[in-house]
Order: sequence, then structure tokens, then C-alpha cells
Amino acid sequence: MIKRSDEVATALAEGRPVVALESTIISHGLPRPRNLKVAMELEEVVRAAGAVPATIAVLDGIPRAGLDKDELERVASESGLRKLGFRDLAPAAALGVSGATTVSATSFLAARAGIRVFATGGLGGVHRGWTSVQDESADLDTLSRTRITVVCAGVKSILDVPATLQRLETRQVAVVGYRTSEFPGFYLSTSGEPVDWRIESAAEAAGIMRAQDRLGGPETALIVANPVPTSEQLDPELHDRVLAEALAAADAEGVTGQAITPFLLDYLVRGTGGASLEANLAAVRGNVALAAEIATAWTDR
Repeated sequence: MIKRSDEVATALAEGRPVVALESTIISHGLPRPRNLKVAMELEEVVRAAGAVPATIAVLDGIPRAGLDKDELERVASESGLRKLGFRDLAPAAALGVSGATTVSATSFLAARAGIRVFATGGLGGVHRGWTSVQDESADLDTLSRTRITVVCAGVKSILDVPATLQRLETRQVAVVGYRTSEFPGFYLSTSGEPVDWRIESAAEAAGIMRAQDRLGGPETALIVANPVPTSEQLDPELHDRVLAEALAAADAEGVTGQAITPFLLDYLVRGTGGASLEANLAAVRGNVALAAEIATAWTDR
């Protein structure tokens, strides 16, 4: 069902490190033509670390793990490309639809393809005002049922971070901080929320992955929370001010449901003069590099 590129299939067969990358950041997260440049840059970061990149997407109903240059260009330039979560994969496959994959879909497809490590920017989570609207990202449910290691810069700071961490605990998803004792804040180096476990190396992350397999139990994910460097984070005061304005604007305009996340993120980009986008990209680059290190440690048995 999942079509692996020749490069990815060969690497998996030979036991070499592979890192999954999501495609939504290419199709929906960045303006053209910068999106293609960033997609190629992230793949090169993986290769420079000695691993093989596997960008995940669905093209003409076929889930793919690993895209060639033409396929990357298609994801970056094709208008009307759908944004696919896990729940959308079956309809897309049956109807021959093309789409970019979110964290939930990428995690599932990567695991099905035999890839254990996945790098992204930030996870989805519990939205603010959850007690009223009960809006929670499908990422959390998928990660509670998928054995994959996700390297991220926390959850998007527009969300309810404490509630998200509580949900992850309830769903038995392990969260470890990479050289930090505080959960990252996506655009910011810290959200101010503590994490229960801290690791100092990729080898320690790989050791936890092996322990997961030895222990058995539910096939849950491992989240490696890797903060954006303080030198590259968004200015905290600017972040807080613009986010408060964005939340107020969303409330005034009645923006809810699936529209709320893109509305808030776009408001942050405009309100910070593009600085939030640069902080996001800095976080993604760091996460991709760390994921390659972890994938290498994982395969070095």
C-alpha cells in the first residue's frame, strides 16, 4: 500500500538510518517558492548527517515514503493539494486524491513503512478553551497508538500547553526533553512547563526506544522535545503580545474549528514581521538534525 522510494527501500533493507519528514510544511506552511527550497534543504540536513530522508505524502491516492525531485516540486507547487490527517488517508487512497500529510498521517505512514524516527516543527494538541469547544488535535490520538519517535520543538504555542501535556500523560505517550528540563514553546525555547525526563544525547533517545520494544505494552510514541536555540527564538515579549492580539481577533471574527490554527499562525507571521516563521524554521532545522542523529544511534546496534 505504501510506496517507498528506491533510496528509502534500500536504506531500510540494509538497516541504515532513515528520517521521516512531513509534507504539510511544504504545501501549506511556507510561501512559494521558498517552500521547495526549504524542503530540499531539510532533506540535505538529513543526508549530511549520514541518514536518508523520507518525505511523506500521498500522490494520486498512493501513500509515498520518500519523494524524488519532481514529486517534491509537485507538493510545493500543485494548487488545491489537500491537507491530510490520519482520518483522511483512506478516502484519499480510495478516491485517488493527492495531499500533504500532517503529523498524525505522517506518523502512521512512516511507522507502516518501517521508519522509526520522524522530525517535525511542533505537534498539534489541546486548543485553548477546550472545556467549551473540546477541540483537540488528532496528533495526540495517533501518537498514543503509533510506535514512532517524534523530534519536535514542543506543541504550537497557540495551544493550551499544560492541557496538552496532561493529555499526553493520560494517553501514555512518553515525553523527554533533549538537554532541557522544560517543555519547549515552539517559537520559544521554553513554555515554562516542566518535563519529567531529560536526556543528553541521541544515544539515550535510542536506548529509550529499545526499552520501549523490550517492555512491550501499548504501541505508543516517544516525543523528544528539542528547544529552538535561545539565539534563534522569537522575542518572548513580542510573541506574547501578538498572540494575545491574534486570540482576540479570532474571537471577534468568530474563527473556530479547523480554521483557528491557520488563522492564528498567519496572524503571528504578519504581526511579527515574519520573525515567527524564521523561528519556526530554525526549530525545524534543529529537529531534523537531531532526528538524523537519533536514527543513526537507533540503527547502530
